[in-house]
Amino acid sequence: MLDKKKLITFIAIAGVILSVFVGYHYYSKIYAKNLTSDFIIYIPTNATLADVKEQLKDELLNLDDFEWVAQKKKYNTRIRAGKFQLKAGMNNNELVNFLRSGRQTTVNLTFNNQHSLEDLAGRIASQLEADSLSLLTAFKDESFLQKNGFTKATALSMYIPNSYDLYWNTDAEGFRAKMFKEYNTFWNANRISKAQQQKLTIEEVSILASIVQKETAITSERPIVAGLYLNRFHKKWPLQADPTVIFSIKEKYGQDTIIKRVLLKDLKIDSPYNTYKNVSLPPGPIAMPDISSIDAVLNPANHDYFYMCASIEKFGSHAFAKSLRQHNKNARKYQKWLSKQGVNR
Repeated sequence: MLDKKKLITFIAIAGVILSVFVGYHYYSKIYAKNLTSDFIIYIPTNATLADVKEQLKDELLNLDDFEWVAQKKKYNTRIRAGKFQLKAGMNNNELVNFLRSGRQTTVNLTFNNQHSLEDLAGRIASQLEADSLSLLTAFKDESFLQKNGFTKATALSMYIPNSYDLYWNTDAEGFRAKMFKEYNTFWNANRISKAQQQKLTIEEVSILASIVQKETAITSERPIVAGLYLNRFHKKWPLQADPTVIFSIKEKYGQDTIIKRVLLKDLKIDSPYNTYKNVSLPPGPIAMPDISSIDAVLNPANHDYFYMCASIEKFGSHAFAKSLRQHNKNARKYQKWLSKQGVNR
């Protein structure tokens, strides 16, 4: 039978061993590497710990250990929304601390050439947490538009096509505020001065740029096209831009209407966007102009062209003319080519 001294020694040794075992057990839960690979997690607003676990379940060696550490560190009570770039080899302590800190990775959001606010809302919703309905509601908010000098017709011009760094969980109003700030940065003193030299307001530059945008996809040709329209604008001629007629037709008959050829009857369509019937610029842009189209209007080519027609020698570009006689010759050539190809609408 063990004497009292030996019993005390035995208990002490057992206690040490148990402490080491328990300590190692908890140490491994907290500090053992758990994340198997680099991983980006998108945590939505109002997410729960269960939501986070669901996304991490295939990336962790031990999901239960992560949950245990998360609860011990009270992460379940302060879950931050956003996009987080996680690194392979993170232990649970590092992982929970990182997620709890809210140190997000930004989204490089891009958009260009959207035809409408609806298209823009869909494009942004595919890159941010905000849904397209909340975005569209923010875009069309009448109090915001009126306060900042826009109308529903000109609202699209506030969004300058580019790449922007934003947090993934930026809401609709936050995105709109960011774009308004970028809009005011874009329209600096130099650009405003150039607009004034052309006797145009900022809104009119965007409207004319949208027509240039739809008229030609060739960036190098845009200053020429812009110069032509400005020649007509300054002489108070109607612009007679086919893209505005196409826009008018689609506004009336639906965006899915296919138009490969503008007919004479189309030029009579009753719409404020039809620049064959109206001398003034349309009430708003017919699409989202990119920066090259805006700068083409601000820095137009200096020439005496007043007419243009699609070229059949160099597809995608235009044949320019100074006189109506030359233009009619170019137009007949193009119309004849269309008929030969069987393009009747």
